[in-house]
Order: sequence, then structure tokens, then C-alpha cells
Amino acid sequence: MSDERHYAWMWRQALELGERAERLQRGFVRYLGPQEDIVCWEPPVDIHESEQGLKLLFALPGVAPEDIEVRLEEGTLTVSAVRPFSCPAGARLIRRLEIPYGRFVRRIAVTESARVADSRYRNGCLELLLVAD
Repeated sequence: MSDERHYAWMWRQALELGERAERLQRGFVRYLGPQEDIVCWEPPVDIHESEQGLKLLFALPGVAPEDIEVRLEEGTLTVSAVRPFSCPAGARLIRRLEIPYGRFVRRIAVTESARVADSRYRNGCLELLLVAD
């Protein structure tokens, strides 16, 4: 295969991956209507298991820590809040909105005996440590 064909193939692969990532990102945000309590989006979460327990990292940029509600009931961890829409003063036209706004709820199935041992909010991320009772 010539170098030119090889680079063209690589470029097509990169574009396809970019389009797939964009489709996945759009899947996180679902506008469901104007109702006040409707869930608009789900934040992405990383989950790691260690000797300490399960470490969960929720990406919540722009959400104030005091507005986040964490509940652990009947084997389900629920994290919810509202990310308010903010438009800079003097903005005349919105060119692009990619960061989700509105109410979110993320539910994660966990064992019935789990409890939240530690929680922190830093750099726009909520970190939770779940341990077994």
C-alpha cells in the first residue's frame, strides 16, 4: 500500500471514530420536554474497584457541591442535581452548546450492604467511595 493510500485510510478511520464519539456524547443528553422535574441528561461516571471499595467519579462541571443530592437506597446509588444554564452577560448569539444543562439523575446498581464511606467534590467532579457494611 502506498503512503498516500495508507494515510487516507488512517484519516478515514480517525473521522469515523470522531463521528462515533460525537454520537455517544449526544446520547448522554436527551431533551424530554419543558417539565420542571424531568431528567434531561446523565453525567458520565468512572467506576474503579480497589481494596478500599468502589470508587466512583462523576463528571459534574458547573454544578455547585451543595446542590448535589446523593442517596443510597435498596441497592441503588442515585446522584442528582440541576446544572443551571448560564449565558455570559452581553452575549448576543449562542453559536454552540455542548455542555448539558438542566436536571440530571444518574442511578448505579450496587450491593444492598454498600454505604458511602467518603465523598469529595473537586475540579468539577464528585468522588464517592462505597464500601460494604
